[in-house]
Amino acid sequence: MNQFSATPFSVEKRQLSIFLIWLVTISGSIGIWLGYGDWFFPKTPFNLLLGVVLLYWNFPMKNGGKSLVIWSSVYLLGMGTEIVGVNTGLLFGNYSYGNNMGLKVFGVPLLIGINWVVLTFLTATISRRLIVNKWAAILMGALLMVGLDFFIEPVAPIFDYWCWDAGYAPLRNFVDWFIISLFMQLLVMNDLPEKKHPLPIHHFISQVLFFTFFYASYSF
Repeated sequence: MNQFSATPFSVEKRQLSIFLIWLVTISGSIGIWLGYGDWFFPKTPFNLLLGVVLLYWNFPMKNGGKSLVIWSSVYLLGMGTEIVGVNTGLLFGNYSYGNNMGLKVFGVPLLIGINWVVLTFLTATISRRLIVNKWAAILMGALLMVGLDFFIEPVAPIFDYWCWDAGYAPLRNFVDWFIISLFMQLLVMNDLPEKKHPLPIHHFISQVLFFTFFYASYSF
């Protein structure tokens, strides 16, 4: 999350990171489509961890300890809201997590907090790159997060990520997602990369294509 010069190493690092993101996404899509989901679904924790490692490799903490506090707050907020949601139904609705997201605490996979961090970073970085006005960028970042969730929800039960008691994601899930995403965008608004980098857009688009592909496949 700091400035960097376009040295040969940084260029190679960017290219390798983008290659790995697409390699995992495409190989996973093909494997699941060919019927090997039982092998690929449990590897979801690896995919999430790879994403966050690549982001940290390309974007070291911009402001040291302050950045650590900011992004740790995003993680804890994500975990906290999910724990409340799973155990009380007061947030998002009535749902529970499956077995393909890794180790759980109070019914919530530890990696869900990582997922909130990654999605917040990706959408906030993309929005600030596309929109000059900071407040409009914050709004767009939250909308991007909710938009991606719209395509994830119908696929999640099939992948044994999570499932809804009603059999589908209720409207309140998306409303709560938007409000929480908006708050996370506010938290990180001053701790984003200052230079353009292709990795966030590649990472986000890979997620969009992955879930929209299976959303379309299982809907028709």
